[in-house]
Amino acid sequence: MKTIRIGMMSYAHVHAPQYIPMLQAMEGAVIVGVAAEDHERAEEARVAHGIEIFESYDALLAQPLDAVIVSSENARHREHVELAAAKGLTILCEKPLATTGEDAAAMVEACHAAGARLMVAFPMRFSEPLSEVLELMHNGELGDIQACEGVNQGQLPRHRRSWFVDPVLAGGGAVTDHTVHLVDALRWMLDDEVVEVYAQANDFVGGEGMEVETSGLVMLTFSRGTVATVDCSWNRSMTYPTWGGLGMRFVAQNAVADVDAYSQLLMSYDDAAGKVSAMDCSQSAYQAMLEHFVAAVRGDVALTPTGTEGLRAVEVVDAAYRSIREGQPVRCERISVSA
Repeated sequence: MKTIRIGMMSYAHVHAPQYIPMLQAMEGAVIVGVAAEDHERAEEARVAHGIEIFESYDALLAQPLDAVIVSSENARHREHVELAAAKGLTILCEKPLATTGEDAAAMVEACHAAGARLMVAFPMRFSEPLSEVLELMHNGELGDIQACEGVNQGQLPRHRRSWFVDPVLAGGGAVTDHTVHLVDALRWMLDDEVVEVYAQANDFVGGEGMEVETSGLVMLTFSRGTVATVDCSWNRSMTYPTWGGLGMRFVAQNAVADVDAYSQLLMSYDDAAGKVSAMDCSQSAYQAMLEHFVAAVRGDVALTPTGTEGLRAVEVVDAAYRSIREGQPVRCERISVSA
């Protein structure tokens, strides 16, 4: 088995500290090192994971690598993906792919031109509960899907990474952060495209001084008539046992299917300490996503979801913000790309 050598571009995203130990424990994968603008954060990675730190992205990309993971702030994804694409590497980029559809399309085109492959970090593609519902759809047990209700709520992420509430670095707030997961899952499961978007948002969560929206509801119409709602709010309290969760309800011709993608929660009741604690044990989708990425780099499986699929999710976010500004439903505009 060929060993896949992977570089980590930035340690800014909240998932970067999860990815590194998963890859370190994975047979046939090696983390070569991390490069980051924030040297304090890079040092955090070195101490936590015993990983080599490179002073620049150029220094990291000069190493013998097969692939990179881009886990930087949203606004820096394009720059980092294009650097890696120029080296012909296989790339796993955090979601959202970019902060605008134009940037996302440019990233797809840059990878196509350089012969690089681009995958977007949509772990719900690898969720066992969602895959079970997809199987029910494929074998006809549910019948035609008429409506969907999606919930991807979470805590205000300011305490974990402050850039999530920076309108420039993040590109937006809760709508940017959480809408893309459910949009991609719905596109994948329904095998259909969003044609119309209506959205509303507010900044009621988080107190004064918030520069981004913290709660939102995005309503989608698909080309075959299915309608869906996406609650993307950062409305979980800081004492909530997990960061949040993702759930979906499919109202179909023959049945109603409810699915919870993060249902694995280990509760602990300690009488001596007088406290109740919870451990989130629901990381299997992230593990499966990374295993798929490594296998795809090796050539054992097809790389998916692709950069183009990441672009389609960003287009819906763009439409949501346009709808919020205009106060009415808008068409979801498609950008043509080569791949």
